[in-house]
Amino acid sequence: MNSTEVLGFSASILIGISLGLIGGGGSILTLPVLVYVMGINPVLSTAYSLFVVGTTSLAGSFNFMRKGLVNYKAALVFAIPSFVAVFLTRKYFVPIIPDSLFTLGGLEVTKNMGIMLFFALVMLASSYSMIKENKSEPEEARGELEFNYPLIGLEGGVVGMLTGIVGAGGGFLIIPALVLLAKLPMKMAVGTSLLVIAAKSLIGFAGDISNTTIDWTFLLEFTSLSIVGIFLGSFLAKFISGEKLKKFFGWFVLVMGIYIISKEIFFKS
Repeated sequence: MNSTEVLGFSASILIGISLGLIGGGGSILTLPVLVYVMGINPVLSTAYSLFVVGTTSLAGSFNFMRKGLVNYKAALVFAIPSFVAVFLTRKYFVPIIPDSLFTLGGLEVTKNMGIMLFFALVMLASSYSMIKENKSEPEEARGELEFNYPLIGLEGGVVGMLTGIVGAGGGFLIIPALVLLAKLPMKMAVGTSLLVIAAKSLIGFAGDISNTTIDWTFLLEFTSLSIVGIFLGSFLAKFISGEKLKKFFGWFVLVMGIYIISKEIFFKS
């Protein structure tokens, strides 16, 4: 194993740690690690990312289930349109994206470049969500939860399509939706989000199996280390302020997003 592979597999642990500490964010690192560190094609990396993120989130959600911090009704309401969107996106939309999208000022924007640039924009949105000051969230559910079904369904579909294109779990969109639209307490929103991320990511990956040649040995090794990371992150969460860590991670994601845009547009080899 060379130094680059060691760095990549070490990063897989950090992906899991982030998910365990703040309930999201780790998936935003998976695609850059697979593309820039492990040297895997961006389209294939989005498929691998779905499996890594889905399996790791599923492992992490068990701890929230055990503590009663998963609202299954909210998960179902949000997840159904998301499931449909992510599967259709991976099965039918991603394969038909042309290899050359367009040319702008002498710069050819290819399918691989387009995916990375779109992903970078997602990273910028994610960083803003993590950096901004959050207003106080309800710590306890008050009475019967009321669901804004149309808005939850619409956001579920949007997040599912986003997940299908870039392979990110979309926790930075799911958690605010569950807090604001389903009125869930923050901790329950995090647990519910992990379950939704797990299910829709793995369903999206299922849409790739018939279209993609999978290196299962690599994928299972990478995912196993990420699962170790999420349990380590859950343990560390007892001693580290989640809000401070979330803001720090947001700045890191912002820098990464700017790096990807710069690399793809100005420093493409």
